[in-house]
Amino acid sequence: MSVATGSLRHVLTALDDAAVGRWSRAAADALRASRGELDDLNVFPVPDGDTGTNLLLTARAAADAVGEGAADGSATGSVWARWARGAVLGARGNSGAILAQLLRGLADDLAGRGPADGAAVSRALLHAAREAYAAVAEPAEGTFLTVARRSAEAAAAAVQEGRAGLAEVVRAAADGARRALHGTTDQLAALRDAGVVDAGGAGWCVVLDALVATVTGSEPDRPPLARRPGRRPRPAAAHLHQPAADAGSEVQFLLADSSEQAVERLRTELGWLGDCLVVVGVDTPTGREWNVHVHVHDVGAAVEAGIRAGRPHSIAVTALAPVRVAPPVAGARAVVALVPEGPAAAGVAELFAAEGVQVLGVPVPPEPDDAGVAAEVQAAVRSAVLEAGADEVVLLPDHPALVGPAGRAAVQARGEGRDVAVVPTRSPVQGLAAVAVADAGQRFSDDVISMTEAASATRWAEVVLARHEALTSAGRCHPGDALGLVEDDVVVIGTAQVAVTCELLDRMLAGGGELVTLVGGRLAEAAAHHLAARHPTVEVAVHPLGPGARALLVGVE
Repeated sequence: MSVATGSLRHVLTALDDAAVGRWSRAAADALRASRGELDDLNVFPVPDGDTGTNLLLTARAAADAVGEGAADGSATGSVWARWARGAVLGARGNSGAILAQLLRGLADDLAGRGPADGAAVSRALLHAAREAYAAVAEPAEGTFLTVARRSAEAAAAAVQEGRAGLAEVVRAAADGARRALHGTTDQLAALRDAGVVDAGGAGWCVVLDALVATVTGSEPDRPPLARRPGRRPRPAAAHLHQPAADAGSEVQFLLADSSEQAVERLRTELGWLGDCLVVVGVDTPTGREWNVHVHVHDVGAAVEAGIRAGRPHSIAVTALAPVRVAPPVAGARAVVALVPEGPAAAGVAELFAAEGVQVLGVPVPPEPDDAGVAAEVQAAVRSAVLEAGADEVVLLPDHPALVGPAGRAAVQARGEGRDVAVVPTRSPVQGLAAVAVADAGQRFSDDVISMTEAASATRWAEVVLARHEALTSAGRCHPGDALGLVEDDVVVIGTAQVAVTCELLDRMLAGGGELVTLVGGRLAEAAAHHLAARHPTVEVAVHPLGPGARALLVGVE
């Protein structure tokens, strides 16, 4: 069955796979055209100005999933199932998760049952609305949910009144959604104060109008989605960074290798931790997965709850209350160094700051798979990049465990209009080497290459005290032992810090070296004396951290 414009003879009497595919693409196209208006309407549950964007990204992922494999016959599952799966796995934000649940509800009722007539679509819309309410931990009226329910009820009423043709049902659903949308302004104080309708509900109206166009061949004539007369709209950028000071962060991730029981426990845990909780599940070729969305203050706790429930992946964290971000200065360049927490952190931060580098103190994930801390770091780095005041930003992670989160934050910031590069420094001494050759007069790409080359030419090491007994590559250590590490590998163990430091330097310089950088307290002084005596041709740069610093950072170029 095909859609043709301008003739009732070609109005669809049932939705087949081809029509569902066209609807998926039409919905994505319509949301793209309406994205700006929907973003401007967004004031609830938080005024982050991204409802239109999130709905578009979700709809686009869903439409892409419908098309994947269709041409060569490699697609798995029905068109309805692919559409729902793409929506759930690609859902963005609170509104995107609800849209995904609505599409999954439709698929639950219609997949594998052949072309759907008006009565079948009406029943599926009611089922989808119930599923959407069930997915939201604290459903509220005057929202996306209300518009979805009222649209389904309008479709059901049309069937009961004898208007059961597909075109009549989808028109009734779309018209009912519009009536419900206009009523949302007076149902929620936040909408009433701003003089807007609910943004998510408006997005569902757009999707249903796309269905009407698919079935009838013509788009409904609708007034523009706009604020009420007399209300002055706030630009999305203005309210994007103006939620309450304690708004916390948005956490969203996909969850695999779990079960319904474990997900129910996860719902309970996340319900205690935050709000705006939406959990949507879908079957995939490799097993069931869930899209989890929540607003929390403790990002790590939310991700840890996900780990207890299964295997969280595709974790995204967005700060809901960042400091107001000034527009980036065109052509300006900034360097942001991450300073890992530790005994040398304050002194290292001062060294970078003295070179004009912006500094961000961050925790270090205690384990490589500590997703909670990594997500927290990623969110903090993204905010630092956006607040750097430059459209070109170089990131220096300065620790092996921070390279990954910095890279993921850079990807996010690029999507928000910044040109970001990560120089994969694994120690502050590599970061200092990179900063020493930075030249804002060069092209950005050339500057990044120079900094990367300088960092990679710097072998790094450190001397620390063992905190517990362990078996290392250099033998067994005990609490209080001095450990000499070269690029995170223990090579020297001893009871005397100075002796371990001297042996470590001798080993590093056995392979050559022209410049040694020392960052530390008394150990740095002792190391400098040793180098003057044993390696007089080597240039030494000492950056003192004060006599109380117990660690030593070493760089050899």
